[in-house]
Amino acid sequence: MEASYVQAYRSKVLQHRIDKALRWLRKCSLCPRLCRVNRLADEKGVCRTGRYALVSSYGPHFGEEDPLVGRNGSGTIFFTHCNLLCLFCQNYDISHEGQGVSVSPEQLAGVMVELQQRGCHNINLVTPTHVVPQILEALPLAVEHGLRVPLVYNCGGYERVPTLRLLEGIVDIYMPDFKFWDPQAATDLCQAEDYPQRAREALREMHRQVGDLALDASGLAVRGLLVRHLVMPDGLAGTEEVCRFIAREVSSNTYLNIMNQYRPCGRAMEVPSLRRRITAEEHENALQAARNAGLTRLDRRTRRFIVW
Repeated sequence: MEASYVQAYRSKVLQHRIDKALRWLRKCSLCPRLCRVNRLADEKGVCRTGRYALVSSYGPHFGEEDPLVGRNGSGTIFFTHCNLLCLFCQNYDISHEGQGVSVSPEQLAGVMVELQQRGCHNINLVTPTHVVPQILEALPLAVEHGLRVPLVYNCGGYERVPTLRLLEGIVDIYMPDFKFWDPQAATDLCQAEDYPQRAREALREMHRQVGDLALDASGLAVRGLLVRHLVMPDGLAGTEEVCRFIAREVSSNTYLNIMNQYRPCGRAMEVPSLRRRITAEEHENALQAARNAGLTRLDRRTRRFIVW
Protein backbone atom coordinates (compact mmCIF):
# COMPACT_ATOMS: atom_id res chain seq x y z
CA MET A 1 0.00 0.00 0.00
CA GLU A 2 1.41 3.38 -1.01
CA ALA A 3 1.72 5.98 1.73
CA SER A 4 -1.14 8.48 1.56
CA TYR A 5 1.04 11.58 1.37
CA VAL A 6 2.67 10.40 -1.87
CA GLN A 7 -0.63 10.61 -3.72
CA ALA A 8 -1.37 13.93 -2.01
CA TYR A 9 1.96 15.21 -3.32
CA ARG A 10 1.26 14.06 -6.88
CA SER A 11 -2.22 15.56 -6.92
CA LYS A 12 -1.06 18.93 -5.52
CA VAL A 13 -3.35 18.45 -2.51
CA LEU A 14 -0.31 18.50 -0.25
CA GLN A 15 0.79 21.92 -1.52
CA HIS A 16 -2.70 23.32 -0.94
CA ARG A 17 -2.64 22.05 2.65
CA ILE A 18 0.82 23.54 3.22
CA ASP A 19 -0.34 26.96 2.04
CA LYS A 20 -3.40 26.84 4.28
CA ALA A 21 -1.48 25.62 7.34
CA LEU A 22 1.16 28.32 6.99
CA ARG A 23 -1.54 30.99 6.79
CA TRP A 24 -2.91 29.71 10.10
CA LEU A 25 0.47 30.39 11.72
CA ARG A 26 -0.10 34.12 11.29
CA LYS A 27 -2.75 33.95 14.00
CA CYS A 28 -2.16 30.50 15.37
CA SER A 29 -5.26 28.36 15.91
CA LEU A 30 -3.75 24.94 15.32
CA CYS A 31 -4.72 23.54 18.71
CA PRO A 32 -7.49 24.19 21.26
CA ARG A 33 -5.33 26.70 23.13
CA LEU A 34 -6.11 29.26 20.36
CA CYS A 35 -3.17 31.49 21.27
CA ARG A 36 -3.64 33.65 18.13
CA VAL A 37 0.04 34.67 18.08
CA ASN A 38 1.88 35.36 14.82
CA ARG A 39 4.24 32.42 14.68
CA LEU A 40 5.43 33.40 11.19
CA ALA A 41 6.97 36.40 12.97
CA ASP A 42 8.39 34.00 15.57
CA GLU A 43 5.91 34.98 18.27
CA LYS A 44 5.31 32.18 20.76
CA GLY A 45 2.25 30.98 22.66
CA VAL A 46 1.68 28.04 25.00
CA CYS A 47 3.76 25.68 22.85
CA ARG A 48 6.72 28.10 22.86
CA THR A 49 7.41 27.29 19.21
CA GLY A 50 7.72 30.00 16.58
CA ARG A 51 8.27 29.75 12.84
CA TYR A 52 10.32 26.53 12.82
CA ALA A 53 9.91 23.21 14.56
CA LEU A 54 12.39 22.09 17.17
CA VAL A 55 13.55 18.47 17.34
CA SER A 56 14.87 16.89 20.49
CA SER A 57 16.04 13.57 19.02
CA TYR A 58 15.29 11.00 16.35
CA GLY A 59 16.09 7.40 15.56
CA PRO A 60 14.73 3.83 15.35
CA HIS A 61 12.51 3.12 18.35
CA PHE A 62 11.85 -0.44 19.55
CA GLY A 63 9.60 0.37 22.50
CA GLU A 64 6.51 1.23 20.48
CA GLU A 65 3.59 -1.09 19.72
CA ASP A 66 4.44 -4.25 17.78
CA PRO A 67 2.69 -3.25 14.53
CA LEU A 68 4.91 -0.16 14.36
CA VAL A 69 8.21 -1.70 15.45
CA GLY A 70 8.61 -4.79 13.25
CA ARG A 71 12.20 -5.89 12.78
CA ASN A 72 13.89 -2.52 12.25
CA GLY A 73 12.01 -0.17 14.53
CA SER A 74 9.70 2.80 14.24
CA GLY A 75 11.39 5.92 12.92
CA THR A 76 10.61 8.36 15.71
CA ILE A 77 11.10 12.11 15.57
CA PHE A 78 10.62 13.72 19.00
CA PHE A 79 9.45 17.31 18.60
CA THR A 80 10.33 19.75 21.36
CA HIS A 81 7.61 21.46 23.40
CA CYS A 82 3.94 20.52 23.58
CA ASN A 83 0.49 22.09 23.51
CA LEU A 84 -0.79 20.02 26.46
CA LEU A 85 1.99 20.15 29.08
CA CYS A 86 0.90 17.47 31.55
CA LEU A 87 2.69 18.13 34.82
CA PHE A 88 3.63 14.43 35.14
CA CYS A 89 5.12 14.14 31.62
CA GLN A 90 7.72 11.37 31.26
CA ASN A 91 9.52 13.54 28.69
CA TYR A 92 9.49 16.63 30.91
CA ASP A 93 12.88 17.82 29.68
CA ILE A 94 11.55 17.91 26.13
CA SER A 95 7.98 19.07 26.61
CA HIS A 96 8.46 21.60 29.44
CA GLU A 97 12.14 22.49 29.48
CA GLY A 98 12.55 22.76 25.72
CA GLN A 99 15.47 20.46 25.03
CA GLY A 100 15.99 20.48 21.27
CA VAL A 101 17.26 22.35 18.22
CA SER A 102 15.48 24.33 15.51
CA VAL A 103 15.21 22.61 12.13
CA SER A 104 14.48 23.94 8.66
CA PRO A 105 12.07 22.14 6.31
CA GLU A 106 15.07 20.76 4.46
CA GLN A 107 16.61 19.40 7.65
CA LEU A 108 13.34 17.84 8.79
CA ALA A 109 12.87 16.21 5.39
CA GLY A 110 16.42 14.89 5.63
CA VAL A 111 15.70 13.30 9.00
CA MET A 112 12.66 11.52 7.58
CA VAL A 113 14.59 10.16 4.61
CA GLU A 114 17.49 9.09 6.82
CA LEU A 115 15.16 7.10 9.08
CA GLN A 116 13.75 5.31 6.05
CA GLN A 117 17.26 4.58 4.78
CA ARG A 118 18.09 3.07 8.18
CA GLY A 119 15.30 0.56 7.63
CA CYS A 120 12.58 2.05 9.82
CA HIS A 121 9.10 0.87 8.89
CA ASN A 122 7.40 4.25 9.35
CA ILE A 123 7.99 7.87 10.29
CA ASN A 124 6.63 8.35 13.80
CA LEU A 125 5.98 12.04 14.56
CA VAL A 126 5.96 12.37 18.34
CA THR A 127 4.08 15.39 19.77
CA PRO A 128 3.35 16.91 16.34
CA THR A 129 0.21 18.95 17.06
CA HIS A 130 1.88 22.34 17.33
CA VAL A 131 4.11 21.80 14.27
CA VAL A 132 1.63 20.49 11.69
CA PRO A 133 2.52 23.25 9.16
CA GLN A 134 6.24 22.58 9.54
CA ILE A 135 5.73 18.84 9.02
CA LEU A 136 3.61 19.42 5.93
CA GLU A 137 6.18 21.88 4.60
CA ALA A 138 8.92 19.23 4.84
CA LEU A 139 6.98 16.42 3.19
CA PRO A 140 7.35 17.42 -0.50
CA LEU A 141 11.10 17.62 -0.07
CA ALA A 142 11.12 14.21 1.58
CA VAL A 143 8.96 12.68 -1.16
CA GLU A 144 11.27 14.08 -3.82
CA HIS A 145 14.13 12.29 -2.07
CA GLY A 146 12.31 8.98 -1.98
CA LEU A 147 10.25 8.92 1.23
CA ARG A 148 7.56 6.24 0.93
CA VAL A 149 6.95 4.63 4.37
CA PRO A 150 3.74 5.29 6.35
CA LEU A 151 3.40 8.47 8.38
CA VAL A 152 2.36 8.12 12.04
CA TYR A 153 0.76 11.02 13.93
CA ASN A 154 1.64 10.27 17.57
CA CYS A 155 -0.15 12.87 19.69
CA GLY A 156 -1.57 13.61 23.13
CA GLY A 157 -5.16 13.80 21.90
CA TYR A 158 -5.58 17.55 22.47
CA GLU A 159 -6.48 18.40 18.88
CA ARG A 160 -8.74 20.63 16.81
CA VAL A 161 -10.78 18.88 14.13
CA PRO A 162 -10.03 21.59 11.50
CA THR A 163 -6.31 20.93 11.96
CA LEU A 164 -6.82 17.18 11.66
CA ARG A 165 -8.70 17.76 8.40
CA LEU A 166 -5.56 19.38 7.01
CA LEU A 167 -3.98 15.95 7.45
CA GLU A 168 -6.69 13.91 5.73
CA GLY A 169 -5.17 11.89 2.92
CA ILE A 170 -1.68 12.64 4.25
CA VAL A 171 -1.38 10.83 7.60
CA ASP A 172 -1.58 7.04 7.34
CA ILE A 173 -1.72 6.08 11.02
CA TYR A 174 -3.11 8.10 13.89
CA MET A 175 -1.85 7.20 17.37
CA PRO A 176 -3.48 9.52 19.94
CA ASP A 177 -3.54 9.26 23.69
CA PHE A 178 -6.85 9.47 25.49
CA LYS A 179 -5.55 10.70 28.82
CA PHE A 180 -8.47 11.90 30.95
CA TRP A 181 -12.23 11.52 30.94
CA ASP A 182 -12.91 14.00 33.73
CA PRO A 183 -12.58 17.72 32.91
CA GLN A 184 -11.46 18.41 36.49
CA ALA A 185 -8.56 15.95 36.20
CA ALA A 186 -7.58 17.58 32.90
CA THR A 187 -7.72 21.00 34.55
CA ASP A 188 -5.64 19.94 37.52
CA LEU A 189 -3.00 18.03 35.56
CA CYS A 190 -2.62 19.99 32.32
CA GLN A 191 -4.76 23.13 32.65
CA ALA A 192 -7.01 21.99 29.80
CA GLU A 193 -10.58 21.63 31.05
CA ASP A 194 -11.80 20.92 27.51
CA TYR A 195 -9.35 18.05 26.97
CA PRO A 196 -11.96 15.23 27.26
CA GLN A 197 -14.26 16.86 24.71
CA ARG A 198 -11.41 17.64 22.30
CA ALA A 199 -10.06 14.09 22.60
CA ARG A 200 -13.48 12.61 21.83
CA GLU A 201 -13.84 14.83 18.79
CA ALA A 202 -10.33 13.96 17.66
CA LEU A 203 -10.77 10.18 17.90
CA ARG A 204 -14.01 10.31 15.93
CA GLU A 205 -12.35 12.38 13.20
CA MET A 206 -9.22 10.24 13.06
CA HIS A 207 -11.27 7.07 12.72
CA ARG A 208 -13.39 8.68 10.02
CA GLN A 209 -10.23 9.39 8.04
CA VAL A 210 -8.33 6.11 8.40
CA GLY A 211 -10.61 3.48 9.99
CA ASP A 212 -9.49 0.57 12.16
CA LEU A 213 -5.83 -0.40 12.21
CA ALA A 214 -4.86 -2.42 9.13
CA LEU A 215 -1.78 -4.67 9.03
CA ASP A 216 0.14 -6.06 6.09
CA ALA A 217 1.09 -9.71 5.65
CA SER A 218 4.10 -9.30 7.95
CA GLY A 219 2.05 -7.74 10.77
CA LEU A 220 3.17 -4.16 10.19
CA ALA A 221 0.65 -1.32 10.44
CA VAL A 222 -0.05 0.40 7.14
CA ARG A 223 -3.13 2.49 7.96
CA GLY A 224 -5.65 3.14 10.70
CA LEU A 225 -6.19 4.22 14.28
CA LEU A 226 -4.23 3.03 17.31
CA VAL A 227 -5.21 4.51 20.69
CA ARG A 228 -3.11 4.69 23.85
CA HIS A 229 -4.49 5.03 27.37
CA LEU A 230 -2.23 5.42 30.38
CA VAL A 231 -3.74 3.93 33.54
CA MET A 232 -3.22 6.34 36.43
CA PRO A 233 -3.39 5.95 40.22
CA ASP A 234 -6.75 6.28 41.96
CA GLY A 235 -8.67 6.13 38.69
CA LEU A 236 -7.65 9.65 37.62
CA ALA A 237 -7.70 8.72 33.93
CA GLY A 238 -11.33 7.56 33.92
CA THR A 239 -10.49 4.28 32.19
CA GLU A 240 -13.97 2.75 32.27
CA GLU A 241 -15.57 5.75 30.61
CA VAL A 242 -12.77 6.01 28.03
CA CYS A 243 -13.18 2.36 27.06
CA ARG A 244 -16.95 2.63 26.77
CA PHE A 245 -16.65 5.71 24.58
CA ILE A 246 -14.15 4.06 22.24
CA ALA A 247 -16.21 0.89 21.90
CA ARG A 248 -19.53 2.65 21.37
CA GLU A 249 -18.64 5.81 19.47
CA VAL A 250 -15.42 5.00 17.62
CA SER A 251 -15.16 1.25 16.97
CA SER A 252 -15.23 -1.90 19.07
CA ASN A 253 -12.37 -3.09 16.87
CA THR A 254 -10.09 -0.18 17.89
CA TYR A 255 -6.52 -1.21 18.65
CA LEU A 256 -6.24 0.02 22.25
CA ASN A 257 -2.98 -0.05 24.18
CA ILE A 258 -3.78 0.08 27.91
CA MET A 259 -0.46 1.11 29.41
CA ASN A 260 0.73 0.30 32.92
CA GLN A 261 4.02 2.23 32.92
CA TYR A 262 2.95 5.34 34.80
CA ARG A 263 5.67 6.56 37.14
CA PRO A 264 6.07 9.89 38.97
CA CYS A 265 7.92 12.30 36.68
CA GLY A 266 8.15 16.03 36.21
CA ARG A 267 6.08 17.75 38.90
CA ALA A 268 4.03 14.66 39.78
CA MET A 269 5.12 14.75 43.42
CA GLU A 270 3.08 17.92 43.84
CA VAL A 271 -0.11 15.83 43.51
CA PRO A 272 -0.64 13.24 46.27
CA SER A 273 -2.40 10.74 44.01
CA LEU A 274 0.45 10.83 41.51
CA ARG A 275 3.26 10.00 43.92
CA ARG A 276 3.10 6.26 43.30
CA ARG A 277 2.98 3.80 40.42
CA ILE A 278 -0.26 1.96 39.73
CA THR A 279 -0.86 -1.43 41.32
CA ALA A 280 -1.26 -4.74 39.49
CA GLU A 281 -4.90 -4.69 40.53
CA GLU A 282 -5.46 -1.25 39.00
CA HIS A 283 -3.96 -2.44 35.72
CA GLU A 284 -6.03 -5.63 35.67
CA ASN A 285 -9.16 -3.60 36.42
CA ALA A 286 -8.36 -1.41 33.43
CA LEU A 287 -8.02 -4.44 31.17
CA GLN A 288 -11.31 -5.77 32.47
CA ALA A 289 -12.93 -2.42 31.73
CA ALA A 290 -11.89 -2.81 28.09
CA ARG A 291 -13.36 -6.30 27.98
CA ASN A 292 -16.57 -5.15 29.64
CA ALA A 293 -16.90 -2.32 27.12
CA GLY A 294 -16.83 -4.84 24.29
CA LEU A 295 -13.47 -3.90 22.81
CA THR A 296 -12.18 -6.81 20.75
CA ARG A 297 -8.62 -5.72 20.02
CA LEU A 298 -6.32 -4.92 22.89
CA ASP A 299 -2.54 -4.57 23.21
CA ARG A 300 -1.46 -5.44 26.77
CA ARG A 301 2.18 -4.46 26.14
CA THR A 302 3.18 -8.11 26.38
CA ARG A 303 4.88 -7.92 22.96
CA ARG A 304 2.00 -9.64 21.25
CA PHE A 305 -1.33 -8.76 19.71
CA ILE A 306 -4.35 -10.16 21.51
CA VAL A 307 -7.84 -10.71 20.16
CA TRP A 308 -10.32 -11.43 22.94
